[in-house]
Amino acid sequence: MNSGQPLIEEDALYQPLSISRTWFNQGMTILAFALTAIALLPLFSIVIEILRQGIGHLTWETLVSLPAPVGVEDEPNGFANAIVGTLVMVGIAALISVPFGVMTGIFLSEVGRTRTIAKGIRFVVVILSSIPSVILGVFAYGVIVLTTKQFSAVAGGFALSMIMLPIVALTTEEALKLVPQSYRLASAALGGARHQTIFKIIIPAALPAVTTGILLAVARAAGETAPLMFTALFSQFWPEGLMSPTPSMPVLIYTYASSPFKEQNQMAWTAALVLLMMVLISNILSRVVIQKRSKS
Repeated sequence: MNSGQPLIEEDALYQPLSISRTWFNQGMTILAFALTAIALLPLFSIVIEILRQGIGHLTWETLVSLPAPVGVEDEPNGFANAIVGTLVMVGIAALISVPFGVMTGIFLSEVGRTRTIAKGIRFVVVILSSIPSVILGVFAYGVIVLTTKQFSAVAGGFALSMIMLPIVALTTEEALKLVPQSYRLASAALGGARHQTIFKIIIPAALPAVTTGILLAVARAAGETAPLMFTALFSQFWPEGLMSPTPSMPVLIYTYASSPFKEQNQMAWTAALVLLMMVLISNILSRVVIQKRSKS
């Protein structure tokens, strides 16, 4: 009796599912796809609307010209200065946040995983990630703008770096935790020191996920408006330096979208499309570089 029981259970593994379970499985699959499509619908709607409203005024002249005065038709009209300003300030923010964020993630995941101080640092980073961006803009205003007595790209980059830092740190920590423990044990068995294991084994294995976290932080910073209004302000001209008011795409979009002039409203849609394309191109280029490095 007992000897035949395993044979019965083994045969049951190859029996087709009952009609009720088959219908239930198919129904849940259809429901999952339907809910996914509903969740993606707002995203596609936003992208389609930006393309529809902004593609008509997207020209080379728009990308290389300065903003023209309202009502002037014989001058080129664009927002090249805002593109340059956004790249400068996001670059400054990345130079500040990426090294500190990655090193913080390494400490939380590899060095201080079991230490009490790691729990405190993680708590502070999580709290920092939940602070509204406008509060960070006010803080950067008090620290940089009031100290230097002027709005600047440095102040804007500092504000954006505080937005990027917790995202980079937390995503780096989670990416490193996904690396199998066997990698660490194999490196230790071969005589590798902790720093060698981290920088030559763990980080290369987690590099795609770490890069994804950095790109998410860059995309978040590139679209922030409130911190830049407190720190970098805006300008209708080319950036004169890192310590001067600097134009940016989010502030330009906000200003033009709320303008009573139709031509500026149309330019706001085009600027939103260009900003979306900038984030998309940066994602694609980083993926290509990571894939080539992984193959090599």
